[in-house]
Amino acid sequence: MSRLDSFIRRLHAQKACLDSAVPLIAAVEGPILEIGLGNGRTYDHLRELFRDREIFVFERRVAAHPDCIPDPEHLILGDIHETLPTAEQRIRASAALAHVDCGTGDSQHNKELAAAITDGIERLMRPGGIIVSDQAMPHPTFVDVALPGSVADGRYFMYRRV
Repeated sequence: MSRLDSFIRRLHAQKACLDSAVPLIAAVEGPILEIGLGNGRTYDHLRELFRDREIFVFERRVAAHPDCIPDPEHLILGDIHETLPTAEQRIRASAALAHVDCGTGDSQHNKELAAAITDGIERLMRPGGIIVSDQAMPHPTFVDVALPGSVADGRYFMYRRV
């Protein structure tokens, strides 16, 4: 498979998973977390899906399209290893949804990063909340959620925080 085909499949999986999370958190209060802003496309999509919810974005440094940058109150800048442990004070509410998109081209680095931030994500989530991730994030309080039918196993991951 070409890198272009792989990229398209990843974006399709990401959108399908996020879209399928909407009814799963309809009765779950709390903000949305976007872990990794990138160029802002997914953040922009989350704004469309969740017009009535606050969205907090974690990013090392902003390189997004100007129309897709959150206001300073909702942008948590810095290394995720430093910002995630202190985010509860800033967010002030447990999250209903976390979208974790922090993968790079280095699969070993991706696994290590996902393992390093899973506990921090878990602490920010409300029971019943959904985690959508480009990396596997096994945790004792996360149960697998069935992926949309168009998403191949292992392409994206969904969990419910119990």
